[in-house]
Amino acid sequence: MTCPSNLPTRRPGSRPEPPWSRVPRPGAHWLAHTLGPVPPVVRDIALGVLVCVVQLGTMLFAAHRQPDAAVGMDVWGVLLIVAGPLALIVRRRHRAGVLLVAVGTALTYTMLDYPRGPIFFAMIIALWGAFAAGLRLLAYVVLVLGYTGFVWISPLVTSESTPDLAPAFGIAAWLLVLAGIGEVVRLRRAFNLAEAQRARVQSLGLAEAERRRAGDERLRIARELHDVLAHHISLMNVQASVGLELMDSSPEQAREALTAVKYASREALRELRSVLDILKGDSVDRSGPDGAPRAPTAGLDRLDDLVARTSAGGLTVRVERAGTARPLSSAVDLAAYRIVQEALTNTLRHAAASEAVVGVTYGETGLELSIRDNGRGPEPRPAPADALTSGGNGLHGMRQRAAALGGRCMAGPVPGRGFHVQAHLPYGDRADGHDGSGHAPTESAAIAGGPTRPIEGDT
Repeated sequence: MTCPSNLPTRRPGSRPEPPWSRVPRPGAHWLAHTLGPVPPVVRDIALGVLVCVVQLGTMLFAAHRQPDAAVGMDVWGVLLIVAGPLALIVRRRHRAGVLLVAVGTALTYTMLDYPRGPIFFAMIIALWGAFAAGLRLLAYVVLVLGYTGFVWISPLVTSESTPDLAPAFGIAAWLLVLAGIGEVVRLRRAFNLAEAQRARVQSLGLAEAERRRAGDERLRIARELHDVLAHHISLMNVQASVGLELMDSSPEQAREALTAVKYASREALRELRSVLDILKGDSVDRSGPDGAPRAPTAGLDRLDDLVARTSAGGLTVRVERAGTARPLSSAVDLAAYRIVQEALTNTLRHAAASEAVVGVTYGETGLELSIRDNGRGPEPRPAPADALTSGGNGLHGMRQRAAALGGRCMAGPVPGRGFHVQAHLPYGDRADGHDGSGHAPTESAAIAGGPTRPIEGDT
């Protein structure tokens, strides 16, 4: 069975519209568009004056058609006719008062036996306003009292006769219709308020999520810049120092040191440019998930180049691989490279080591990294007050990289001499802080015989 093409469609997952909003209302849309920019006070004044003119005109016309009325139209009758409509001017601030004034003046006019006519316009608008404001109890009480006064009490004090049951029930039915319309007005007002509140909360949530994403992106870029600059500048510093020391005694070795500085600076500029390209959005590989730009292209395929550059700084580095190599996601590949890079940079700058061993093991559930040196380890020093956010906290950056992928990173001195960094990176690219085993990652833990406290002195 097919649906007619002229029926409105609704997007999957969207909330259904209320029944009253599904009916085309070109006139209502035109009126809302026309009166939208008008201040509420001006609209209330216009409504009150319009109802006053209509109600006064129709009542005077009806009185003119009733020459045998018990009481002729006079100034007091006119004042009672216009009092209810003029009260609508303040209906937004005094809903209950306006309803009582509209019903009271109309009931007084009727009981004084003035000519009959359509004096109920102001009462109907005031009644709907009371329903819209949530004054349901007052509205129903006024309906009951008004029905009793107009239908049963008024004939006792005027020249009118008591109505039969059929007309009385007809009037009651019309009052129930008015009450039903008032309930619809109230429900629509509540629905619109709820939708506005939901849209406001959603916009605030989207803004907060956008701020959080921007903060995470800034942190990621800062971490990339730290790793790139710290490593290459450390190498250039070591090689420049060697070149200065050997410039007079061994020019050939000084030349080699300066050549290493040249290559290190060129590599630093290349990696720095890749980070800046992401910031600018120019010439960026957008083959990542959902078209997002990939991280800089550093990965374990460039591990040998990293080892060669580090060895040129005077540190002997040996790589040990185990397990069956497998393709890694860009996030895992980059994190593994940066962790090894940061660990070797710390060893080169702080450990006074002569040798470092880098272990890369492809396990069943994730990639295992191990970087161990034979140096003295970083020298303990007091941590700054903002140690978690300061630029010189490379160990913390390694833990963050691992935790962002659902893995863990541990670092600490080993018995005897040396410093050991171990990391586990799950193969999946989950970023919820879990590796799929049901255990949340720990940012730091003791390595066989190592301490559990954070180690300072890194880059």
